[in-house]
Amino acid sequence: MDIKVVRNATLLLYYNDKTFLIDPFFADKGSMPAFPNTPNQDVNNPLVSLTSSIEELIDVDAVFVTHLHPDHFDDKAIEMLPKSIPVYAQNDHDVQTIQEAGFTNVNTIDSIGHYDGIQITKTGGSHGRGAIIEMTGEVCGIVFHHEEEQTLYIAGDTVWVEEMESAIETHDPDVIVVNGGAAQFLEGGPITMTEEDIHETYKAARNAQIVVDHMESLNHCLLKRSELKDYVEKNNMTDRVHVPDDGEVLSF
Repeated sequence: MDIKVVRNATLLLYYNDKTFLIDPFFADKGSMPAFPNTPNQDVNNPLVSLTSSIEELIDVDAVFVTHLHPDHFDDKAIEMLPKSIPVYAQNDHDVQTIQEAGFTNVNTIDSIGHYDGIQITKTGGSHGRGAIIEMTGEVCGIVFHHEEEQTLYIAGDTVWVEEMESAIETHDPDVIVVNGGAAQFLEGGPITMTEEDIHETYKAARNAQIVVDHMESLNHCLLKRSELKDYVEKNNMTDRVHVPDDGEVLSF
């Protein structure tokens, strides 16, 4: 498989001769305000430009949306994606919302089962801990499995919680993509992975390569790549933890 880290959580996944777009976030640099009630209110989102052309991003076999926050499925993606493209979302509520935006081929991830021989499974997660999840809402991850490919687990916007540990135990992934950045509101704890969350993932998935995305694209993502790389090195995790730049392609 090849994984292109486009920006934030947006990925192009090349898997068993199929191309999948994960969490499309197409907004132009600086075109959106800072998220409310977060640090760095003087900075517009996204902080950086796309590293792929729109033409490349929409030339895919299917789109997967882990949840409907605007940095995972935004107005420009809604505008630019072909309305007949297959879109898979985490639940019936999200399916209905995407249909109301004009898309005609929308289903839940649970309904797929297999996509041209690729087994696709939805996993759980938690977009923070405690009371903050009442605001952040439901999220999911996705596992891709094929006998001729390594098993991939895209964890989505989750911190290290029991649902993640269970997904690792159940699916034994070879590659895990986690959303880093330690995104933070002014109240409550981080809502995406911190250095410590990534370390827990590393310890639990002893044979998996770990890719960290969702970095340095949003005003409230406080963990920088340089800081994470220092942490990874100090904790002897460089053998299996990758902190790619936007636009980088990783092959497994």
